[in-house]
Amino acid sequence: MESPNSDFPPSDDEKSSFWTRLKRFLFGKPRDLAETSIFHRLSLIPILAWVGLGADGLSSSSYGPEEAFRALGQHTYLAFGLALGTALTVIIIALSYSRIIEEFPSGGGGYLVASKLLGKRLGVVSGCALLVDYILTIAVSITAAGDALFSTLPLEWHAARLPVLIFLIIALTILNIRGVKESVLILAPIFFLFLLTHAILIGIGVFAHATNIPTIVQEAAVGFRADYSTLGLGGILSIFIYAYSLGGGTYTGIEAVSNGMPIMREPRVHTARKTMLYMAVSLSLTAAGLLVCYLLWNITPEPGKTLNAVLANRVAGDSPLGQIFVVTTMVAAGAILIVGAQAGFLDGPRVLANMAVDSWVPHRLSALSERLTTMNGIVLMGLAALAVLLYTGGNIHSLVVMYSINVFLTFSLSMLGMWRLWYRRKGMTFRKRRVALFTVGFLLCATILTITMTEKFTEGGWMTLFITGAVVLLCFAIHAHYRGVWVRLEKLNGIFADLPSGEPKSPVAEPNSKDSTAAILVGGYSGLGVHTLLAIFRAFPRQYKSLIFISVGVVDSGEMKGADQIETLKQRIEESLKKYVRLANNLGYPATYRMSIGTDVADEALTLCLQASKDFPNIAFFAGKLVFKQESWYHGLLHNQTAFSLQRSLWWEGKTMVILPVRVR
Repeated sequence: MESPNSDFPPSDDEKSSFWTRLKRFLFGKPRDLAETSIFHRLSLIPILAWVGLGADGLSSSSYGPEEAFRALGQHTYLAFGLALGTALTVIIIALSYSRIIEEFPSGGGGYLVASKLLGKRLGVVSGCALLVDYILTIAVSITAAGDALFSTLPLEWHAARLPVLIFLIIALTILNIRGVKESVLILAPIFFLFLLTHAILIGIGVFAHATNIPTIVQEAAVGFRADYSTLGLGGILSIFIYAYSLGGGTYTGIEAVSNGMPIMREPRVHTARKTMLYMAVSLSLTAAGLLVCYLLWNITPEPGKTLNAVLANRVAGDSPLGQIFVVTTMVAAGAILIVGAQAGFLDGPRVLANMAVDSWVPHRLSALSERLTTMNGIVLMGLAALAVLLYTGGNIHSLVVMYSINVFLTFSLSMLGMWRLWYRRKGMTFRKRRVALFTVGFLLCATILTITMTEKFTEGGWMTLFITGAVVLLCFAIHAHYRGVWVRLEKLNGIFADLPSGEPKSPVAEPNSKDSTAAILVGGYSGLGVHTLLAIFRAFPRQYKSLIFISVGVVDSGEMKGADQIETLKQRIEESLKKYVRLANNLGYPATYRMSIGTDVADEALTLCLQASKDFPNIAFFAGKLVFKQESWYHGLLHNQTAFSLQRSLWWEGKTMVILPVRVR
């Protein structure tokens, strides 16, 4: 039957229900924090962690070895040494990060390592380098995916490449907002298809030429002697080190596991170390195997094709079955690069969240969505990756140069910090071995970093350094602003420190539901909340006879580490509210409190306020808000606007809410 109102436009409620349905379709239903198994269900076992975090490292074999091999030029005989050096470097970095996992089981990666072991300033540098690195991880992985996928298509189709790359970044952003485990489960089949096809490719590539290896080794020896007579040993080493450094993109992603510790299944250290083992073995064998195959099959670049595509065509031959294998292999390579972009979406927002907790970036970047994902960080990473992609026009060679600088800056700082830690641990077991490990790791990473910056500074490396430096300066400016606010609030806390907050000397009656009641929205017990309470008495003397304190415990990335942290948060909020109630009682006012736990302060607070208005019909709501003498555009980004958002919602419900200013000079 047709509705009598069908001729009228849809109401706001109907519109909102449509947007709500669309939001649920794209991002999924809200998570239930009250569910006791939520943390277990969201965590990853080693195999899934390998897919979600290890794919970045494994996918780098699609472009890292190629960049190194291309840099050899005519001196391809050095590929044998390059393959050995690549495998050893992967193993050394992986071993080093396994020790970092043991030392920092709560996660944080390079940012936390540098902050704790080298100081906060170098920690910020490492954190900013990681952020830029993860943005480039997304851009590089998606661009390389496009190169692999379009290698199987005619050249005239390549005009559609850039729009496809843009679509892929947007799709991954939406997928990650839905949740970590969901995105990993969807992409897992792609990961294992890549492993299978590349194991076949490398296996056939090596064994088909196994009988020719002595001849190739002999030719390599001839090439070495010829170069030695013309270039000298120093010249040969320069070529080798240059190519080795340009293959630095191969090692990116190894640090992802140490950054992603919070999403590991308990016991986390054991899970992370097993994940690191899977990553190191698969990456070292794949990267080294491809370099050897390039040499064995005398692979040279062809227009519109990656070296891996050329290799696959040569190995498979022209048979129909062979061409099916080529297409499958390249589709798997393109797809795993898309999976590899996951590391940027998983760990980039996590680094942002850790830095937000320490007030180096806006606090809202530590907030969780109703899906318990760091949605703000995910969206920011996606937008930044799109900007980089458009700036470079999707040129993989420019992106790889930009990419490999920052990851080795973070590697170098992490190795230096761990070396310093173990060097000072006199008499500790394994001390000498750990010092030796981190010494070698630091020298390797610092060498690659120095050569890459020197050789590729004018080809795009300067842009990475400029962007990273700008982000570092921005972080220091944000931290200085927050510190200034803290100083003012600490003074406010000191002013009200002597107010009585212990048990009242005489009993105070419970609030009467018929009395005029002031509901005060507060956070933890602080000068800001007390200032708001006293401001009500000053602005509305003898107007209100009862008080209700309302607070929402915000579950952000700092709290989302297990059920124990959630329970601790509840206890902390409840104790703060009881302290406010005791203060009100000591001032002669009946008081009670309401509280809840959630990820969205405005939604949870609105629910609490509406419930309180049913119990106390004569109620008015109050909230304190920091105000600055000269408001700037960035204040809205650095400080939440919950009070204004809640005020609009309560006004719409016909309730009264007053925002009281707390001045910050």
